[in-house]
Parts: sequence; structure tokens; C-alpha cells
Amino acid sequence: MNSMIQLLVLAGIAVFLIIKLRSVLGTRDGFEKPPVPLDDLRPQVRRDFEVIEGGPDRDIIDHVPDGSAAAKALAAMKMAEPGFTVGPFLQGARGAYEMILVAFEKGELDRIRPFLSDEVATSFAEAIAARERDGLTVEVNFVGIRELVLQDASYDRDTSEAEITVRFVGELTSVVRDKSGTVVEGSATAIKRQKDVWSFMRKMNANDPNWQLVATGD
Repeated sequence: MNSMIQLLVLAGIAVFLIIKLRSVLGTRDGFEKPPVPLDDLRPQVRRDFEVIEGGPDRDIIDHVPDGSAAAKALAAMKMAEPGFTVGPFLQGARGAYEMILVAFEKGELDRIRPFLSDEVATSFAEAIAARERDGLTVEVNFVGIRELVLQDASYDRDTSEAEITVRFVGELTSVVRDKSGTVVEGSATAIKRQKDVWSFMRKMNANDPNWQLVATGD
């Protein structure tokens, strides 16, 4: 009997609680607002990392200091020729360095003539002719470029001529032989580093897309 009374009391309490909860919480019928998604309850973080339009041009400042004369010259080149970008230019300079250097060492001037200014072509031709008169031949094997740095840039708005100077550190093996085939300089196995500073020039928006080597130094 006592157990029955306890069950009835508990059932009454349960019914009372259900009625009380329904009066407080209501039901899910009618036009009740849907539950708020979990994402809407999370704190809204401001994204300060978004790129601001008109900010620094990474294609330029990754290679030269922001605000420098070289950076301003490169920006002017881009304005004159929107398709120009610094990164691909440096990749082209890397290939040009290997091609021109190897061709010069081998005396194959005709192969690289379109990429040389008249002054540089004359200088190269004189050096090759001097080697031939002395009966010297060069065997060269290009290993790779250890360093490539955009050193300077300038742009003439009046003539649209752009000039970019690049510093290279190349690695190669080079052997110089005399008429008898005797090695007089270099080694076929020892890799040497060669430092060069080359300047390339081109008129922006010209039909010819090739840059010409206009000056060499070290």
C-alpha cells in the first residue's frame, strides 16, 4: 500500500512539473522563431588580415625595398605595360644568364646576338676573337645559379626605356686549353663561383618582348 501511495505521489509531482514547464517554455506550434544557429552565437572576430586594395605590390617589394627609387621605377614599368611582372622577368633573366654565359665561353656569338646591345656584342666579339688568335678554346659546364638579386631599376618616362640590373652568382666548371690541348687554366671537376652584375634594357610596350643585355660587370 505504501508503495502504491509513493507511486501516486511521484506521478502527481511529474504531471505538475510538466504543466509548469509548458506554461513557462511554451510549445513548438505556430510561428515560433527557429533556434539560433550555433555559429551565430560565436564571437564575431574582425578579419584584420584581409588584403586592402591599393596596398603594397608584393611582386615589387619582395625584390626591392618599398618606397625606394627602384620600387618606383618598377611600378612605373607596370603602369606603362600592365602585363609586365617582376617575378617572371627574373625567371627570364635566370635563363638568359646561363644561355649568354655559355654561348660566350664557347664562342657562339650568333646564337645570342638578338639578346645583346651593339656595345656588348662588340665587346664579346673582340674577346672571342682574341681567344681564337691565341689558339685557346674553352670547355664550360654550367652547374646552376646560387644567387640572383634584383640590384637596381630605372625607367625613363620620356623614352619608355626600362633598365633592370641583376646580380648573379653562378656555379660552373671551365677549362681553357691551348692549341695542343693542354689545360692552361681551370678544371673539369672543380666547381667555381662566378659573380656578375648585368643590366638589361627594353622599351616598354614595344612589339619585341626581348630584353637586351646592355652592360656587364662584377
